Amino acid sequence: MDEPNSWTVFDIFTGQPAEFEKKMMVGIKTRRAEKIVGELNIQDAKRREEAGRES
Repeated sequence: MDEPNSWTVFDIFTGQPAEFEKKMMVGIKTRRAEKIVGELNIQDAKRREEAGRES
């Protein structure tokens, strides 16, 4: 949490703020941050699943 009800979503692989829909996820509200984290985790799981099929 940056400030009350102000969050930054970080990319755990780069340590940098995450980008979602061409915007940096810095200073966003709690509910939006939670939604974005869920969406990014779904995208990551799909990429990993697809990569596993290609091997």
